[in-house]
Amino acid sequence: MTARRVDKPVRVPGPAGRLARKRRCRWVVLDDPAYVRYHDEEWGRPVHADRRLFEMLTLEGAQAGLSWSTILHKRAGYARAFANFDPRAVARFDARARAALRRDSGIVRNRLKIDATVSNARAFLEVQREFGSFDRYLWSFVAGRPVVNRPRPGTVPARTPLSDTLSRDLAKRGFRFVGSTIVYALLQAVGVVNDHGRECFLCPPARAPQRRRRPAARPK
Repeated sequence: MTARRVDKPVRVPGPAGRLARKRRCRWVVLDDPAYVRYHDEEWGRPVHADRRLFEMLTLEGAQAGLSWSTILHKRAGYARAFANFDPRAVARFDARARAALRRDSGIVRNRLKIDATVSNARAFLEVQREFGSFDRYLWSFVAGRPVVNRPRPGTVPARTPLSDTLSRDLAKRGFRFVGSTIVYALLQAVGVVNDHGRECFLCPPARAPQRRRRPAARPK
C-alpha cells in the first residue's frame, strides 16, 4: 500500500487566518475550513457507531495514494454513491451498480477501490455476525480503551505493531485496501488511537504520575 500523503500546513492572512490562532496538528490545512472542522470535531474522537466505522474504513481505503483533502471534499459524493454507508445495502451492489459508480465524478473512479468497498461491506457484515458489532471487534484490539500517545512534532508513525496486527486480521477476513498504513490512519480517525500532537490544543493532558502509598506503620 502507498504511504499516506500528508498535506502541508498553510498559513493564511485575513479572516481565514484566525483559524491559525489555535495551535493544531501540523498536518491541518488551515485555509480549508472543512479540513479544520474535520480535525477539530472528528479526528481522534472515539467512534462506536458501526455505520460511521464503515464510512471511515471506506474513505481511508479510497484515500490510498491520494491526499486526504481530495477524499474529504468528495465525502458527500461517497455518502450518496454508497447508500449513506449502509453496509447491508452496499453488500448488494452488483456488477451493473459498480459499473455505474465508475462513471460517478463524485467519488474516486478507481475500479479496484470500488470493488473493494463492496467486498469490504460483505466482510464487515461477517464481522458483525461473529462479534455482534464491528465496534466490538475493532475496540477489542485495545481492550476498549483509546491509545493516547501525545506525540512530539514530527514523531507520528505511519504504522505501528497495533496497525500491523489489525491489518493482518482484516486481510484474513477478506477485507481489501487494509494495509498497515491505511489501518493506522483509520485507527487515528476513529479515536482508537489519539495522536493529537503536544502542540495541538486538542492534545489530551499528560497524566500526573501516581504516588506510591507508603506502607502503613506496623503497631508496636
